Amino acid sequence: MRGFERVARVLLTLLLFGVSGAFSGAFAGGFPADQPFASFWFPNELLTWDPATDPDAPFNRSAIPLQSSFRNPALQVNSHARPGEAQVVALSIMNPSTSNNPSQGSLRFDAFTFNYWQYTDLLVFWGGSAGEGLILAPNPGVIDAGHRNGVPVLGTIFFPPIAFGGQLSWVQDMVQRSGATFPVADKLIEVAETYGFDGWFINQETNGGNVTLATDIRDFIRYVHANSSLRIMWYDSMIESGPIAWQNELNSLNDAFLEESGRVSDTMFLNFFWNTTRLANSRSHAMGLGRSPYEVFAGIDVQANGFNTPVNWPALFPDGSPHVVSLGFFAPNWTYTKSASREDFYQRANRFWVGANRDPGNTEPPVPWQGVAHYVPANSPIDGLPFLTHFNSGQGNLFAVDGEVSRVGDWNNRGLQEVLPTWRWRIDSTAPELVPELDWNEAYNGGTSLKVSGDLDAANQLDLFATQLDIAGDTVLQIAFKTGTSASASHLEVGLTFEDGLGLGPLELLDVGDTTTDGWNTKEFDLSAFSGQTLARLSLRFAAAAPVSGYTIHVGKLAILQGPADVPQPPSNLMIVNKVEPTPQTATLRLTWDHSADDVHAYNVYRRNPDDSLTYLGGTANNAYFVALLERVGVEVETTVEVEAVGLEGGRSGTTTTSFLWDDMGLIFADGFESGDTSGW
Repeated sequence: MRGFERVARVLLTLLLFGVSGAFSGAFAGGFPADQPFASFWFPNELLTWDPATDPDAPFNRSAIPLQSSFRNPALQVNSHARPGEAQVVALSIMNPSTSNNPSQGSLRFDAFTFNYWQYTDLLVFWGGSAGEGLILAPNPGVIDAGHRNGVPVLGTIFFPPIAFGGQLSWVQDMVQRSGATFPVADKLIEVAETYGFDGWFINQETNGGNVTLATDIRDFIRYVHANSSLRIMWYDSMIESGPIAWQNELNSLNDAFLEESGRVSDTMFLNFFWNTTRLANSRSHAMGLGRSPYEVFAGIDVQANGFNTPVNWPALFPDGSPHVVSLGFFAPNWTYTKSASREDFYQRANRFWVGANRDPGNTEPPVPWQGVAHYVPANSPIDGLPFLTHFNSGQGNLFAVDGEVSRVGDWNNRGLQEVLPTWRWRIDSTAPELVPELDWNEAYNGGTSLKVSGDLDAANQLDLFATQLDIAGDTVLQIAFKTGTSASASHLEVGLTFEDGLGLGPLELLDVGDTTTDGWNTKEFDLSAFSGQTLARLSLRFAAAAPVSGYTIHVGKLAILQGPADVPQPPSNLMIVNKVEPTPQTATLRLTWDHSADDVHAYNVYRRNPDDSLTYLGGTANNAYFVALLERVGVEVETTVEVEAVGLEGGRSGTTTTSFLWDDMGLIFADGFESGDTSGW
């Protein structure tokens, strides 16, 4: 089977027979009433799409602009990796099918919460099928997570082989003209700009075309570029004369889809059967066209075997020589779909991206799969203040707000994922090392914290984040930590490494000191003594005068801010645009509001309980949110919903509120008993 034909078969199987494995648990049991879903279309369907009349469109918008990112050579932990050369694209199946893709997560822990953005330069939200739709827009959670990490996100246009349901008429529909315009291209631009993602991956595998159709496709791509700033990635499938004929290299038969009298596509994803000669030819051919060889990506299909996939790494990344071309993974979501548990998923993902030693700086001895970190150094988006993380992975068993658990129950929402450590994990000790990991049983804000545990027999330095942060006279560092005991030594110091000319200065240590409570402790440090310097690395150091067996600490917050946390203005005009009550005791809500006048990290949505406490319902950076489950308390007549803005520095605004009446309004019986109350019977 050539190219993406196997992918088409997999997607068709999902369509016809459902899903199995890890995804089945994530989506078993259906969806809440009125659930909004990510958008997908056939080309002519897209022509009729109007975001003003699509009820799901408000819930599919990303609100996070694409951030910049950097690689600091002084912070490169693996001497074998080569900066400024190969890029990495991940074509990831983020959900099990094209349809039924919830816009803003769900009330389940299980989800492919991709979180190795630091080794990824581009993510393609892969999908599309002959039975559901060919054009798939990314959901906003993935866009938000990618953008927070400085990674552009593309949607997919998938024309399957005829053997798997493809129809040449669909390709012709895409490139139909209206005078000097391409109407479908105009709609693709509108979709991306409305939803806030960065472009499209075009996978045209439907045979039967001719040179006219191939020329139309090239003109279509040029039209997208002429009328937008969107990126286009082209898959090595169709050739310039029209047929589908995978080349497994860039050559004179397919190069016009990349460059012809100027740029056509921004990048090309090569089919999987390349070799040393074909990659060398691709490099030379790209350079002959005046294009970077790193705009050509050698495809590796890891859907079936993940890090057990045989790869000719020397052909792509020859030892001691420049990378030949860039690296493209198809279906690195294997780390999730083939996992047996949450722990297995995170272990597989770490080995896939970092290598078997769980340390991006130690990828030796040579093994067939040494991890992406062996070849490509990590990116970081932390290049300006404020910096704030709670180590939130975008899923959890609970949700905490400033150290207090506000909701108990499973959830996932990739749009709430924060910037996670640059190095997973980089720890240095002269004794057996402590073990750092993400933990979903404790959280300060969100659903995750950093847990570090083991026998503390010698100082351990845990390098976490690569940064480019200019320190000023009002800069402060904040940390929240928890050991489970009060009035005891934390054995924790925060390590700061500043730029020193072209290198790094000595490690500066801030002693966190003793705990004051067995719950979450907070500490703030004045960094004015370092004013004028640039912070390059943020670390934690664990040390004790005598060995400590069974040492455990959780870190729930790390922040570097300009003075006290700014408090944003609250949102306004909160509205319930639709309410459904699947049962007398539950409701789903579609909410919208007007954005805060200030920049925000996210909005928290709560219900006000009869005892005046708040229960967290969900969150988004957008100004529309779907509440998948609001549970009625007893027979309350009316329920109040509140939304607050959380600023970029973590400050929380006041709330804006709205209320609704339950359908039966808690009707009172003539004898004084409320509906459903049997206590007096």
